[in-house]
Amino acid sequence: MENKKVLVAGAGKSGISSANLLLRNGAEVVLFDEKKDIDKEAILRHFKDQNHVSVILGEISDDVLSEVDLMVISPGIPCDADFVNHIRNKNIPVWSEIELAYYFNKGKIAAITGTNGKTTTTTLVSEIFEAYQSDSIVVGNIGIPFTKLADSTAEDTLVAAEISSFQLETIHDFRPHISAVLNLTPDHLDRHYTFDNYARIKFDIAKNQTDKDFCILNYDDPEVVKRRNLVKNAKVIFFSKETPLTDGVYCKNGKIVINDDGEETEVMAADELQILGSHNLENALAAVAITYYMGIPVDIIHSVCKEFQGVEHRIEYVKTVRDVAYYNDSKGTNPDAAIRGIQAMQTTTFLIAGGYDKHAAYDEWIEAFDAKVKYLVLLGATADAIAKSAKEHGFNNIIKVESLKEAVQFCYEHAKPQDAVLLSPACASWGMFENYEQRGKLFKEYVNELEE
Repeated sequence: MENKKVLVAGAGKSGISSANLLLRNGAEVVLFDEKKDIDKEAILRHFKDQNHVSVILGEISDDVLSEVDLMVISPGIPCDADFVNHIRNKNIPVWSEIELAYYFNKGKIAAITGTNGKTTTTTLVSEIFEAYQSDSIVVGNIGIPFTKLADSTAEDTLVAAEISSFQLETIHDFRPHISAVLNLTPDHLDRHYTFDNYARIKFDIAKNQTDKDFCILNYDDPEVVKRRNLVKNAKVIFFSKETPLTDGVYCKNGKIVINDDGEETEVMAADELQILGSHNLENALAAVAITYYMGIPVDIIHSVCKEFQGVEHRIEYVKTVRDVAYYNDSKGTNPDAAIRGIQAMQTTTFLIAGGYDKHAAYDEWIEAFDAKVKYLVLLGATADAIAKSAKEHGFNNIIKVESLKEAVQFCYEHAKPQDAVLLSPACASWGMFENYEQRGKLFKEYVNELEE
């Protein structure tokens, strides 16, 4: 990238990280954001080398574009935005941030995608990597941009990367040694328009793999299985919590088992896992498959899986107040993830939900309430749509509130001993919160303020 002029689109965390990577490696950077009201001086403070970076807000001229060799696009920017199409029409290549990171990376990548379970699986994989060797990193949609660490990797570095569909839209050469598609349910249709398009983009995680690589797929997910042929070259390894496989990772007689070319190896008893829910058994099976085929010894996989306690914001126990247990599942940002949250509850539940509208359907989620959900507490842009759908399914114990704090207070005043309170929104956080992490942290803050 030395002496190249690179346009970085998006002045958020991803864009700043990409710009810094480019600057460290001799590129000239133009950081562009369509938002005009951003503090340009505050952006520039993120760069030690300010002599080779300029910031442009609002619009970018063709004179500037005539000098640009490449654009790196942040994942939050739709690929069909007008200015992105304008860039393409000028024959300027468009790379995702993970494509840029891959260009500089020297390590061995395990890349994990899917609609749900990515963060839990990636975190577990990263902890197994770290137990095996200190030279390992965890990056991607999990919170640390890959571009922040890519040029510090060595050939032996193990990279656990959580990858979103937004990041996969503009890859070109990105090739992980291990790829994984955990599951597929409709999500982000406001961006990808159709489920088929969304699913195809997810499978692009394997498109550059060779016969020396592995693709880990969920045998229990029919939408994943029927797209198995989208994996052209990598060796496909399935995992299943329901079906013993001739080659793969599965549950058998209560044990997690690896079958590698007909030879079975027992990893651990499934009930040794500390993470709640059948979906977390799936996540553990995926992590076992990913790390085994990455070359990690089974005894290390076993010891880490046995101690793993899950991740923040995913069916996370917060506190018991007046015999009511509160759980933070802020990462349940779509209906399928929220179904898994409900299924993990062991008692009658006050469910706090609602948020940004991603044009999802809520029917299956509401059907999963069964007799478990006692009250539905709704907030955000989707509150009316969810309430309408719930009533159509015969569920009428609904209240709409203006804020998350009000939602917690309502549950505190009305939940009875042995009930649970679950924040599992089935919607993204945007509009009311910066991200799902902020939403989850505020929920925990409000719960911890409640009087015993």
